[in-house]
Amino acid sequence: MKKLFLFALIAGMFHFSHAQDQSILDGAYKKDIRDGGNERLKQGYQHVREADVMWSTKITRVINLKEKMNQVFYYPQTETQDRRNLINVLMDAIEEGTITAYGNAGFDDEFKSPISKSDISLIGVDGDPIEYNEYYDNEIEDYNVDTIINTFKRFNVKQYRIKEEWYFDKQRSVMDFRIIGLCPLMESYDKKTKEFKGVKPLFWVYFPEARDILTKAEVFNHRKNDAARLTYDDIFHKRFFSSYIIKESNKYDRKISEYRSGIDALLEAEAIQEEIFNLEHDLWEY
Repeated sequence: MKKLFLFALIAGMFHFSHAQDQSILDGAYKKDIRDGGNERLKQGYQHVREADVMWSTKITRVINLKEKMNQVFYYPQTETQDRRNLINVLMDAIEEGTITAYGNAGFDDEFKSPISKSDISLIGVDGDPIEYNEYYDNEIEDYNVDTIINTFKRFNVKQYRIKEEWYFDKQRSVMDFRIIGLCPLMESYDKKTKEFKGVKPLFWVYFPEARDILTKAEVFNHRKNDAARLTYDDIFHKRFFSSYIIKESNKYDRKISEYRSGIDALLEAEAIQEEIFNLEHDLWEY
C-alpha cells in the first residue's frame, strides 16, 4: 500500500512539473519564427559580376507610413507576442549591438561614421536643453542645465528613406535591385507652439547587415491569414510597400526637391521611375 501511495505521489509530482514546464501559447501552435533556425526565410541574392552590369543607378526613396499599404511598418504601437513595429525592431537591435547605426543626424548614407555606444541614447533628441522644472523636482540641487533629456518618442517615426541600386544584369537579362540602406525619419514639432517643423533623419543602417534581424520580425498579413506569415525582410524583398523617389544619381548630388517643387517634383519622380521601366525593355538581351 505504501509503495502504491509513493508511486502515485511521484507520478503526480511529475505531471505537475510537466504542466509547469509548458509555456502559455497565444494560439493553437508555437510560432518559431523568432527562435532561430529560420535562415531559410532569408532570400539569397544572385551573384552579380561587374562585367555583367550594363547599366546602374542609385535611387533614394521615401516610404510614408501614413499610407494604408505601409501601415504594417508603423503598427502595432505596443509590442505583442508576435509583432513589433519596424522602429522598435531597429532600435532594440542597435541598443543590443546586433546592428550598427551610422551617421549622427542621419546624414551618413555611405556608412562611414558608426554612432558610438555613448551616443546611441541621444538618438531622436533635438539637441536643445530641457527646462529644469519640466522634468525635475526643484529640491534637486545638482542639476546641470546643459543636460539633454532623451525625449525620443518612437511613434513619431512616420517615414523611412531607402537607398537602393537598380541595375541591368545582361547575364540574366533582368532589371534588378539591391536595397543598401534604411533611414528612419522622425516628425519634429516646436516645443512651445507644437507647430510641425518637418522630418528629421535619425540614422542609417546597412540593410544587408540588418536582414538577419528583419527575417525574425513578423509582419501582419494584409490577407488576414496568420498562418501565411511575412517578415520585414519579405516585405522589402517582394516590394510590398508604396514609395516615391526623392533622388537619383546625378553630377550635382542633389535631391529632386532642390531643383523641382510641388507637382513638378512628383512628375520628375515619376519620370525617373518610367525611365527605369523603359530601360529594362531597351536593354533586354534575347
